[in-house]
Amino acid sequence: MCLSCLSISYAASEAVNSTPFPLPKTPATTAMTFRVRPAQTEDLSGLATVLTDCFHPPVGWMYWLNPVLKLGIYEDLRSRLQNASPHYLCLVTEAQGTAQELVGTVELTLKASSLFGSSYPYIANLAVSPAYRRRGLARQLLQCCEPTVKQWGYREIYLHVLENNEQAIALYRSCGYRLHSTEAHLGSWLWSRPRRLLLRKSL
Repeated sequence: MCLSCLSISYAASEAVNSTPFPLPKTPATTAMTFRVRPAQTEDLSGLATVLTDCFHPPVGWMYWLNPVLKLGIYEDLRSRLQNASPHYLCLVTEAQGTAQELVGTVELTLKASSLFGSSYPYIANLAVSPAYRRRGLARQLLQCCEPTVKQWGYREIYLHVLENNEQAIALYRSCGYRLHSTEAHLGSWLWSRPRRLLLRKSL
């Protein structure tokens, strides 16, 4: 998930390689700054850890599956990076304190429309390590994708969120995303599983 950022143009790289952005001065962040940058192949292990901990927390019986899930995510990321198209971007957030640590990531790509065959910019795998949430890091990652979307020649950006993920929905709305469509599926009717919401932001 992290090598293909070599394909970003200089303008896009400059946008995400700016100096660390300011955060509110709280005891937890006073001695730490954060930097958003394109991912590198050396980041694969750290990225796999962030994504596994965020999407498959090692709680209960999931603890025993954690190494297998992490390996699968690692290989999936490595494949995407090595075979990435020019329309692919992977960013990481790096905590810079006593030791550098990857604490967040996001991917941006073009996704094909099932209806018309056209493509649109799509955000996936937005994740911030639990210990570093509520510091504006997810918002910063979303904002850093926008210059690349414009560089690709698009003026809209999309992402999915589950309808019961109220915290994420609030974040996306505050960042300018609005409901584009609601995607029902068989599970939502038979077992009352949450539907996916497709959100859109105009740039």
